[in-house]
Amino acid sequence: MFSSIPSLLLLAAGATARIYYAGVAESSGEFGVYSPTATPGTGLPGRFGVDYAFINESTIDVFVDQDKINLFRVAFLLERMCPLEYGLGAKFNETHFGFYKDAIDYITITKGAYAILDPHNYMRYNNPSQQPGTGSVIGNTSDPMAATTIDFELFWYELAGRFKDNEKVIFGIMNEPHDMPTTLVLQNDQAAIDGIRKSGARQLILAPGNGYTGGHAWCQSSQGDEPSANELYKIRDPINNTAIDIHEYLDYDFSGQHSVCNQSAPANLACLTSWLQTYQLKAMITEFGGDNNTMCDQYIDQLLQYMDDNDEYIGWTAWAAGPLWGTSSPCCTDGRALGSLEPGSHASDGSPS
Repeated sequence: MFSSIPSLLLLAAGATARIYYAGVAESSGEFGVYSPTATPGTGLPGRFGVDYAFINESTIDVFVDQDKINLFRVAFLLERMCPLEYGLGAKFNETHFGFYKDAIDYITITKGAYAILDPHNYMRYNNPSQQPGTGSVIGNTSDPMAATTIDFELFWYELAGRFKDNEKVIFGIMNEPHDMPTTLVLQNDQAAIDGIRKSGARQLILAPGNGYTGGHAWCQSSQGDEPSANELYKIRDPINNTAIDIHEYLDYDFSGQHSVCNQSAPANLACLTSWLQTYQLKAMITEFGGDNNTMCDQYIDQLLQYMDDNDEYIGWTAWAAGPLWGTSSPCCTDGRALGSLEPGSHASDGSPS
């Protein structure tokens, strides 16, 4: 893992004001649902603060007051916000929503930073027990168990309406769609945008592509389907305040699981950047990472510098911090328990992460 957010920011110290948002993903809100048998409903709704959590307020204080970051991407599960007995849509578990709103309000109102709302569901709903593979693809009309694209629009209409007066909130449509038609990714993205704007919300929206929204694959076929580049330019936002949501890891298979960095971000993002220029769009890289070693520092520095050199990129969040990681690592360690980006995090041997 990165040794700390300060070390990451040190790598970016030469950046100019082109990057408006810089921060970290807060991952723990999606925890507590794993089932070795992929049993639907496992861990739902779960015990808040035990099985899952959103933020630790004291570490948000460190990030904002000491590290001077201004953006947090806060994960949650659709199945907790919209329980299975309700289905995906405008009816929420109000207790769960209250926990989430408390976290977002602390970041945005108490600390004055920005927060990305992150449904961490891979464009699926109804069974997160073995993410990213389980659950019905939203909008899949051949799956009778699947939530519809209209359900997804209603969900976003409701959620955005509840935050429409908070200018520090950013709407991340969905984490990492994959293994589905790229045309359906577009349809669901457009439905979310339509719902958000119908609610009266005018804040920034982040729209993902297919293939885990990987920047390196933006112009390539994704799991046998057409490239995101072939469809995502068709997105329409009546107030033109939607950017593209990109993930970009630096290991050999772009998975963020390995400690060796060997993928050049400038080379791998060149086609995406050209596409953004052609369609006059912006992008934010909301997941990236690398191990705590000199080699990965160089590759991360290249990525940060590339974003700064190209006006198409407006911000980033590193993967990941979060209150429940403990000594486990969310990224880039070949399975070693080296801790996370959470302030005060330690590896399993007691050394700093």
